[in-house]
Amino acid sequence: MLYNITMKIFGQRLRELRTEKGLSTMALGKIIGVSDMAISRWENSKTDIISENLIKLAKYFGVSTDYLLGIED
Repeated sequence: MLYNITMKIFGQRLRELRTEKGLSTMALGKIIGVSDMAISRWENSKTDIISENLIKLAKYFGVSTDYLLGIED
């Protein structure tokens, strides 16, 4: 149950950060080296993210991994 909540928050936060920067899923995917489908699946809580990509996203957006996962605000 906690996992599902965490992934839902992650997806919401990822979408918010991406749209704030005016990026498409394709553009963000190119930036961190994944497909646009991977970004879409993460945003829709359809698949897991590996730690390497979580760290890439956190660094790119200038936020912590804890923020992305909903552990901190």
